[in-house]
Amino acid sequence: MAARPPRVIVTKIGFDGHDRGSRVIAACLRDAGMEVIYTPPWQEIPTVVKLAMEEDADVIGISSLATDHLIVPRLMSALRDAGMGDVQVIVGGIVPHRDEAVLLESGVARVFHPGTSLDDVVAEVRALTAKRRQMQGASA
Repeated sequence: MAARPPRVIVTKIGFDGHDRGSRVIAACLRDAGMEVIYTPPWQEIPTVVKLAMEEDADVIGISSLATDHLIVPRLMSALRDAGMGDVQVIVGGIVPHRDEAVLLESGVARVFHPGTSLDDVVAEVRALTAKRRQMQGASA
């Protein structure tokens, strides 16, 4: 039996409504054979946590063009509180380097900046999915 493909939620939290980048990433991951759950912008953190639980997401991709990435540490806390600390979270978009350290310290797996190749995003999502599934196997 073949392993199921990576299951990825691509979303935006906060008030930033610019979603072109997240749509490009969602299509890229889908075309790479992944199961992608795409949400419209303006999602609230509890909604994303609930969706991740319902969909058994391996990875959550957060797109940020404005400063909404600054609320991602709250998402990380909410995931841990829900017992979903193994779900890998990536952030892409306009993220100043000084904010990247804050995100990584909160548990974000990776921050992608403009100019990152789509192949690199796909490879990283596959690697993070394998990491999550290994973590699940270790705890079972």
